Amino acid sequence: MSTSKDKTQKNTQGRKLHWMQLDNAAKIYPAARTRNWSNVFRLSATLTEKVDVEVLQSALNVTVRRFPSIAARLRKGLFWYYIQEVEEAPKIMEESSYPLVKMHKPEVRRCAFRVIVYDKRIAVEIFHSLTDGNGGLVFLKTLIAEYLEQKYGVEIPAEQGVLDRREPPRKEEMEDYFHKVAGRVPASRKETDAYKITGTVEDRERMHLVCLKLPADKVKAMAKQYDVTVSGLFAAILTKAMMDMQRHEVINFMKQKPIKILIPVDLRRMYGMDSLRNFVLYMITEIDPRLGEYDFKEICYIIKHQMALGVTAKNMSSMIATNVAPDQKFILRLAPLPLKNLVMKAIFNAVGERKSCLSLSNLGKVTVPKSMEQYVERMDFFLSPPATLPYNCGILSYGDTVYVNFLRDIKEPRLELAMHEVMRDMGIVATVESNRGNKE
Repeated sequence: MSTSKDKTQKNTQGRKLHWMQLDNAAKIYPAARTRNWSNVFRLSATLTEKVDVEVLQSALNVTVRRFPSIAARLRKGLFWYYIQEVEEAPKIMEESSYPLVKMHKPEVRRCAFRVIVYDKRIAVEIFHSLTDGNGGLVFLKTLIAEYLEQKYGVEIPAEQGVLDRREPPRKEEMEDYFHKVAGRVPASRKETDAYKITGTVEDRERMHLVCLKLPADKVKAMAKQYDVTVSGLFAAILTKAMMDMQRHEVINFMKQKPIKILIPVDLRRMYGMDSLRNFVLYMITEIDPRLGEYDFKEICYIIKHQMALGVTAKNMSSMIATNVAPDQKFILRLAPLPLKNLVMKAIFNAVGERKSCLSLSNLGKVTVPKSMEQYVERMDFFLSPPATLPYNCGILSYGDTVYVNFLRDIKEPRLELAMHEVMRDMGIVATVESNRGNKE
C-alpha cells in the first residue's frame, strides 16, 4: 500500500491490483463529459517496419504491469470517482475509424486507454483522468521498447523516458502531488471571455486532422530571432492568425474579444517530482485587439513576458491552491458524487472553455534511447477539441522535424489557412498532411 489513497487488491492470479482516487486535475474530466465529448488525447509512433500485432500484444501484456495508474479503468464511488488497475491488458485495436473517437462510459469503465495499430504506426489514446501528455509519452516509449526487445532482440536501456518493465511501479509515480505544492494564497478565477472560432459543425466521430511538418532547425532559428521559446513562437503565430480572422468577422474593433491561448505547463520540472499521473497546470497568453494594431514582433514580446510572469513556482502554487480548496472543505468531501459533479460541471462551464480560444500543448523535443532511434521514424501528439470549441493543437519535435497537429470538428480549415498566411509572410514553409486527403 503506497499511500492512504493508493490501495491494492488481488486479482484471480494473486497479483496485487492498485486503485487510486483521481488526482486533483483529473476530477473535472468525468464531471465535464458530454454526450459528444470526452477528454482524450493520442500519442503515436511510426516505426520503420510494419507492426507485428501479436508481438505488440505480448509487449503490452508486460508493460501494463509497470503502469497501474495508466493501465486503468474509471470507477464510480459514493463520494468520488477513482481509477482501478486493469486485471489484464486490453486487446490491440486496428485503426478502423477516425482518431480520438469518443470514449463512451462503458468503455472507460472497462479500460480508459486504447492501443491502436495501423501498418507501421502504434498509437495510444488515453482518457485524461489517467495521466497527461508527458505521462502518456513515458507509457508509449516504454511499450515500444518492450516491443522492440521482443521483436528484434535489441536491448533498450531504461533511460530518456523508458522505464524498466521488470521493476515494480514506484510510489512517487502514483502520487497526487497537487496538495503538496499548493500555496497558501489562492489565485482568482476571474477571466474575460475569449474569441471563439466558428464554422460548420460536423460529427465528432469523423474529425478533421491536419498536420504541419516543419524543419526543426528553421523553427529554432525563428524562435531565437524573435527571442521566444518554441511554444511562445507558435502561440504568437496562432494569436496573429486569430486576430486576422476576427478582424474580418467583426468590423467594429471595440466589439472584438481577446485572443487567449491555453498553454499547459509541466510541473514535474518545476517541482522536481516524478509522478506519472496528471501534473500539469495551465497558463494563458492574452492579446486584446481593442488596444490597437500589433505587429508580430510585438505579439512575441508580450507573450514572452506573460509566460515568464505566469510560469513561476509561486504563481503555479497559488493557482493550485484555488483548485485544491474544495478538496479541503469537510462538507464538500462528504457531498455525494452526483452533487459534486453538478458543482464541478458548473465551475467548468463558467471558467473553462469560454476563457480561451484553444489549447496549445507542446511536448517539446522527444528523444529515445540510442538503440531505439533506428526503429522509430516519427512521433505525433493529438488533443481532442474541447466540448464547445472547434480546435486543439498538439506539438512535438522528433528528429529533425516539428509536428504541429490540429484536430477540429468544423468543416472549414479556417485556422490552418490563417496560420499558413502568417507563416508564409514569415518565410516558413510547412508540409501539410490531412486525413481528408485533397479535401483540405
